[in-house]
Amino acid sequence: MTQLFVPKSALHHSHHHGEGHHHGDDCHTHGAIDPAIATSERGLWAVKVSLIGLVITAIAQATVFWLSGSVALLADLIHNVGDAMTALPLGIAFIIGRRKPTERFAYGYGRVEDLAGVAVVGVILLSALITAYESIDRFYHPQPIYHLGALAIAALIGFVGNETVGLFRIRVGREINSAALVADGQHALADGLVSLAVLVSAMGVWAGYSWADPLMGLVITVLLLKIVWESGQTIFTRLLDGVEPDVIHTLRHVAEHVGTVKSVGTVRARWLGHRLYAELDIVVAEDCSVKDGQIISGAVCRELQEHIAYLGNATVRVTC
Repeated sequence: MTQLFVPKSALHHSHHHGEGHHHGDDCHTHGAIDPAIATSERGLWAVKVSLIGLVITAIAQATVFWLSGSVALLADLIHNVGDAMTALPLGIAFIIGRRKPTERFAYGYGRVEDLAGVAVVGVILLSALITAYESIDRFYHPQPIYHLGALAIAALIGFVGNETVGLFRIRVGREINSAALVADGQHALADGLVSLAVLVSAMGVWAGYSWADPLMGLVITVLLLKIVWESGQTIFTRLLDGVEPDVIHTLRHVAEHVGTVKSVGTVRARWLGHRLYAELDIVVAEDCSVKDGQIISGAVCRELQEHIAYLGNATVRVTC
């Protein structure tokens, strides 16, 4: 089988090489601003804004915890502080991710973002373990709860603050396809439910059920472990170069709809941070020349870039 490869070129032009040579066609995103840098900037901005919201929420809850002594509120406070702490690895990841590729790191530094996702999952797991310990301890060593009205207000503050931050992080994370930022947003959403559990705890204690406070702490633990499992699956799938099946189907579907492509062979893809890197083998007519292969390959590249905004690089190999 004759293999026709197209040389490295800009998205909208190509260069001719003689028959019998083996070349590759890489299509990149071109423009005044590198999309990888632009999305990293947006991710960093999202981390900064959400950090401010979480710090304000944590300060308010810390004040009420000092007054009330509620273990459920302590659990919520631990989660909010832990969520704020995750801003550090995420911020570092987005900053490093803006660096250009080097000879040692030819694919760039996008993988740092996935490692930051591991740190996020680790913080959530640690929060769950601390909450479980404190809750079980309160079952055996119950303590009185004070200022139930303030506790209820703190719970509502925590709910509004966490839900706002969580939805914001998830929205930006999905816009730039950052699994780490989405995982962090899911953590914040879980903390919003945690805050509602604190409200239920305050109502239970007010009704005379002192065990309601540590019970809600255990409910919070279960919610957090669920987030650890779901977020961990996403993060470690990306670390192992796994992609969602829909991504492969989209790449194949787009390439197949280029009129001069007879069929699409092997399609591979992997995430590096919030950018997708893909490799496609396309089959063209047997009498196709190298120059024709260049044109077809360029058309495939243009279609991929047009339909997949988060595509960082695609290598198209042409065979007949």
